[in-house]
Amino acid sequence: MTGKLISIEGIEGAGKSTVAARLTDRLRQSGHSVLELREPGSTPVGETLRTLLKDGTIRLAPLTEAFLFEAARHELVVRRIRPALTEGQWVVVDRFYDSTTAYQGWGRGLDVEMLCRMHRDACGETVPDLTLLLDIDTAVGLSRARSVTRGQGETARDRFEQEGIAFLERVREGFLSIARAEPNRIVVIPVTGDAEMVVECCLRAVEEKFSS
Repeated sequence: MTGKLISIEGIEGAGKSTVAARLTDRLRQSGHSVLELREPGSTPVGETLRTLLKDGTIRLAPLTEAFLFEAARHELVVRRIRPALTEGQWVVVDRFYDSTTAYQGWGRGLDVEMLCRMHRDACGETVPDLTLLLDIDTAVGLSRARSVTRGQGETARDRFEQEGIAFLERVREGFLSIARAEPNRIVVIPVTGDAEMVVECCLRAVEEKFSS
């Protein structure tokens, strides 16, 4: 595989979707062929599961939740990510397996080693070349996320926003723990300024990673 896989991670409200779109645009302006994806989603199966997983009115056991995320991820890897990498494209994906480790492991309390085995089954040797972890204060992130959800209408009920601040604090600590364990892959980007400032920090991290 000759392409590059960049994942963007973080809790609700960190600005992942905005950063993914702007980073993709900037990389294309630099002459790269870039495929932008989201997880769960970006395949027919993934989008169907996304609707289910985002709907907080449907109760799911934690392990069921994890299996559904892994199923969507496997489809994304085999249908979109691997073919793109083989063709030499760069792939920017909004969330990947670190989210399951943080949310279902640290957040829900599932065994992290079990989840890592599930990641290997779902992804094989397809792992990010670089992960950008957008780290935001939990209360600020949750407030921003809920503001967006309210703007989508009264029926928009996001599963993970409903869990509240204590849950997201565990998730945030999970992400930071993963980053401490894998410093060669994961770069922590503090979200303290506007989106363009965050994108510039991400671009610098990409340049430092792939310039050699």
